[in-house]
Amino acid sequence: MGPEPAMLLVNAWYRGSPWLRLLQPLAAGFGWFSRRRRRRLLAGQRDLPLPMIVVGNITVGGTGKTPVVLGLAQALQAAGYRPGIVTRGYGARPTTLPWPVKENDDPQQAGDEPLLLARRSGLPVVLDPDRCRAVRHLAEHTDCDVIISDDGLQHYAMARLAEIVVVDGRRGLGNARLLPAGPLRESAQRLREVDAVLVNGEPGRDVVRQLDGSGWQSMTLTPRAWVNLRDGRRLAPDALQNTNSMVATAGIGHPERFFTLLRSLGYTAEWHPFPDHHHFRREDLAFAADRTLVMTEKDAVKCREWAEADWWYLEVAVVLPDEVLQTVQGRLREWAAARTDDR
Repeated sequence: MGPEPAMLLVNAWYRGSPWLRLLQPLAAGFGWFSRRRRRRLLAGQRDLPLPMIVVGNITVGGTGKTPVVLGLAQALQAAGYRPGIVTRGYGARPTTLPWPVKENDDPQQAGDEPLLLARRSGLPVVLDPDRCRAVRHLAEHTDCDVIISDDGLQHYAMARLAEIVVVDGRRGLGNARLLPAGPLRESAQRLREVDAVLVNGEPGRDVVRQLDGSGWQSMTLTPRAWVNLRDGRRLAPDALQNTNSMVATAGIGHPERFFTLLRSLGYTAEWHPFPDHHHFRREDLAFAADRTLVMTEKDAVKCREWAEADWWYLEVAVVLPDEVLQTVQGRLREWAAARTDDR
């Protein structure tokens, strides 16, 4: 399926298009298969040499996991831990696996999100579809004492100490149907089993109803600075010149979330959305010639090498609720105590 039909299907999920009921038999089959797969993988789940915290979602598409991974990593560092990050590396083309991501890697080789994580965090980041193998690599080649998995909630072969799910506050669970009739990878009931549900942005009434019983908590992405792609200059979030010549692009799971954030900062721009993980080429951004172009940090890692002088990305951060951090650190203390008792 090409990018445009894929985007049409995603839009239908979140608009509740009635024709999706025709796909319900396929969704029922997907649900049966995913439940059976989960039981099988849990039965053979492999212990890991380091404790694992999973940051994931139950929906297809972007929800804001990457800033949560970065925020969690920063909080754990402040608490004295030495975190590392593992990721599947969607769209990456490494020559070997596992692949330790370096800050100067080619975005096509390392993938946009792994490269963003490595550059922003400065921590060891390893990509591998087999995340268990990635964890073992970190255990053997670094001094990490805790691992954060960027996505991987459904990677049940991987034991985990805690699970954090991120939900988009505006789109929620869409029509709350399983794939392919809706965006759900797992039933909404799964939200009641995880350690924390973080809602990215103020949820609407329908989203609150969908999340009933999950004990969800709010989080907000806070703009930190505009960063120039070419020379790294930093400006305050409200300091970029706002003119009619400004254009904005976003190749993320929910581009409208970025455009809404720009509007909240008072910017007026011409919007140009692209599919998630879009591999930008110079000609894709021809509309930005001699204009101010703004984009997400995830997109910027793919455009930096040929960026124009007036191209900027918005650096954002998230402060996690204290309760979430207390839960994670409590689990880590329990893990350490159990290891001490076993000796």
